[in-house]
Amino acid sequence: MSVTDRRASAVSAALAQDRLGVPSVVFFVISAAAPLTVIGGSVTSAYAATGVIGVPLAFILLGGILGLFAAGYVTMARYVVNAGAFYAYTAKGLGRPVGVATAWVALLAYNALQVGLYGMIGAAAQPLIADWFGSSPPWWAIGLGAWVLTGVLGLMRVDVNGKVLSVLLLTEIAVVVVFDIADLINPAASGYSLDVFDPSNLFVPGIGAVVAICIASFAGFESSVVFSEETKDPRRTVPIATYVALAVISGLYAVSSWTMTVPIGSGKIVEASREQSSALLFNLAGQHLGATIASIGSLLFVTSLFAALIAFHNTISRYIFALGRERVLPETFGRTSPWTGAPINGSLAQSVIGLVTIVVYAVFGLDPVVQLFFTVGSFGGLGLLMMLAATSISVLVFFARNPHEENAWRTRIAPGISSVLLIVVIALVIANFDTVLGVASDSPLRWIMPAVYFAAVGLGVMWGLALRANRPKVYANIGRGAQAAVGGTK
Repeated sequence: MSVTDRRASAVSAALAQDRLGVPSVVFFVISAAAPLTVIGGSVTSAYAATGVIGVPLAFILLGGILGLFAAGYVTMARYVVNAGAFYAYTAKGLGRPVGVATAWVALLAYNALQVGLYGMIGAAAQPLIADWFGSSPPWWAIGLGAWVLTGVLGLMRVDVNGKVLSVLLLTEIAVVVVFDIADLINPAASGYSLDVFDPSNLFVPGIGAVVAICIASFAGFESSVVFSEETKDPRRTVPIATYVALAVISGLYAVSSWTMTVPIGSGKIVEASREQSSALLFNLAGQHLGATIASIGSLLFVTSLFAALIAFHNTISRYIFALGRERVLPETFGRTSPWTGAPINGSLAQSVIGLVTIVVYAVFGLDPVVQLFFTVGSFGGLGLLMMLAATSISVLVFFARNPHEENAWRTRIAPGISSVLLIVVIALVIANFDTVLGVASDSPLRWIMPAVYFAAVGLGVMWGLALRANRPKVYANIGRGAQAAVGGTK
């Protein structure tokens, strides 16, 4: 390939640069976390499934653990700028075969988190459409509508997606704050109580299940690095966006899960969550603010899910792009649109996966909420945890092997502590995966789903070793990001 050809190839294999500032990246990150969805769905599920009232404290502790993780994570972002994020980091720290294995886990986990949302958005929109028009289409028809919009936006400029998310997210957070205030000014007869923040109400036999349910609520906070190639100043934008998003997410979750107990009483929140499930948040809003505001909240619950669909779609398409650019996946995936700079084939691939999922669940009559949103989403959350732990360990090894001017806190202490804590969290999640999935303790599903990831890790390592033996030039470029597009081997 000539120098001219390599330059042309590099342009077609490059994401659009200088499109995103700190606010846009924050919108992508928090939208993936879907605050209103978490507060309306995951929080009540945590109370109901575990019977533990220390859920607000769990969000604070998990936010702290992820804050420790982020210290090393964003520091490494200064040295490795790659849309593949976890894949590139583990390749640099633990070796290229482990990087490929992480990529396989990432594709499984992020696709699971994304496609699960189609089930919930269909189910959540049905009652609203029925109220407005007297009848409602099946959930899968609504899911297909969301799929079309998500797919179209995925092919557009990344900053256009950021603007759409900014509107949806700011509205979503505004309604959460209004609901929180309404709960606070309507306390139960027992008055205000902070016992949900008492460690004795969290560190009980059900803590593993609480952690397992709550950790998935943070999915997407790490995606700031995925957009590093498209930011205006990666060294500044990525760290600020990550910390801002994590602070907003953990703070909002902790406060909102507490305010929900105020009008009911912490002693009755478990019973109320079991009786009303995800409707609890909106029932409280209806009591305190009126049916109109509650309906608006329900509509924003749907837009929250749509915002998460957009954010995850963009994250996945960039992972596929990064792998295609480095030829770990077929090279065709490593191309961007000349008009929008979007990873066009990666976006289309993710859309195909979403379409197949909706069709399969519709044809077989599977439950869109339990069997798609919760089951598949929980599977994705476990994969995310595995990637976090592997990346944290990679940060330790990377800085131990490479000269740097970073301080010990960011390169050794924080990553070391977070590595241990994340491994503990993974153990808790796997031990309580039956509760997370809502299946019997002897159900094979609780072991089959985690086993899929271990199989993916094994296959990924084998593929990495195969590349080393048979395609050494491809192997040498693993984790190199944009540099791989020009065929260098540095």
